[in-house]
Amino acid sequence: MRFLILSLSALIVGTAACVSGISGSNAAVSDGADPSATPRRTKAVREITYTDAEFDGKEVLMTDAEWKKILTPIEYRMMREGGTETPFTGAYYKNHEDGVYYCAACGLVLFRSENKFDSGTGWPSFYQPAFKKNVIEKVDRSLDEVRTEVLCARCHAHLGHVFDDGPKPTGLRYCINSPALRFQKAEAPE
Repeated sequence: MRFLILSLSALIVGTAACVSGISGSNAAVSDGADPSATPRRTKAVREITYTDAEFDGKEVLMTDAEWKKILTPIEYRMMREGGTETPFTGAYYKNHEDGVYYCAACGLVLFRSENKFDSGTGWPSFYQPAFKKNVIEKVDRSLDEVRTEVLCARCHAHLGHVFDDGPKPTGLRYCINSPALRFQKAEAPE
């Protein structure tokens, strides 16, 4: 495990409306973030523990009030209320750096850059998680179609959805919201 202090950020919201009715785009700011993204306003600094291992079964249980205290409004809307960011606006959809993507709420490893691909959809897309046990998939009937929602196994944060139109070897496309992720750039070899 690594301990890092991360800056949580909230965006200055524009007039664009996203699929789920939220205005704005991405609250994640970290290494690999798109420098041309909407201007950002820092909310707070908090310590987060990054876990690079397979989920051990110990869940993070917090009340809505506790989550609201540590997440930005955009992060809370995405991860606790199931929102979706506007496509092509997130900090990580164009990120091509080597590294690891963690849950922005609890720090559990979710995806690795070697499994990321450009799906053309406007969201960070991966063909498999870092560990299958680190994500939960559940049926989502919130729209006029049946989809498969993806949640963090440790804190049950809404991450996005998975579809069966991805590349080989899995044929899956994990379409993930940037505010649900924290990216840690790979350390350069010595």
